[in-house]
Amino acid sequence: MDAKLFEIDARLGTLVDLVRRCPESVVSDFREKLELSWIFHDHGLEGVVVSYSELRAAIDHNIISDVSLIPTYEEIKALKRAIAEVREMARQRRLALNMETLRRLYVACTPGVDEKTVAYRKDNPLHRAYYHEIAPPDKIAYKMRKLVEWFGSDEVKRMHPVQFAARAHYRLLAIYPWPTNNGRVGRLLQNLILLHAGYPPAVIHTTERQRYYESLRHEHAGLVPLVMESLSNSIETCTKYLNEHVREHSRVAS
Repeated sequence: MDAKLFEIDARLGTLVDLVRRCPESVVSDFREKLELSWIFHDHGLEGVVVSYSELRAAIDHNIISDVSLIPTYEEIKALKRAIAEVREMARQRRLALNMETLRRLYVACTPGVDEKTVAYRKDNPLHRAYYHEIAPPDKIAYKMRKLVEWFGSDEVKRMHPVQFAARAHYRLLAIYPWPTNNGRVGRLLQNLILLHAGYPPAVIHTTERQRYYESLRHEHAGLVPLVMESLSNSIETCTKYLNEHVREHSRVAS
């Protein structure tokens, strides 16, 4: 595990140097493409298949010709807003991981939720995509307080940021505090921690959906490697994209 984390950090260092050599417009272009991938795969993990044209139409505020797509468009727009909020929070010098942050993430990515009346779930949902054990409703508030305490613990301070991000994701999903969008909030929380630590987001691909669900049933040991692989893929993809720009620029210059 330590060797893989060392490799990720070494590759991240190479990527950071590469970003410094590229124009901001090129880096922003890649960030936009990565964000579309993030939204696409996040929906796929929830069992919702969206096309590129639907993504673009929702994000670019195009007129919706099929009213049946309105709920999907609203989910896409909400997730995009939530990602923007995550990026803004990640830019702060000190990352505030508290109850208010978790609540903000939930409200941001959940259409139609009234910020003033956000409440934890009151029952155990019979039909849901996630089948791991979750906290009973009367234990949610207590477990959420313990989660926030854990964020500031000595254990976390000794932890590598990638491990912390994956385990925070896992622990939130083990509580499953809200009626909807728990998985989405867990992944936003994970990527908030990664972005603040200087990493790109770890986008778990739709093809890993079953593995992702299974990892939530077997402690964090299964989720940490999956997040590490997803993060490694993000670093590799970004490196290839920016290297291609550097090569093209060199050809034009010569």
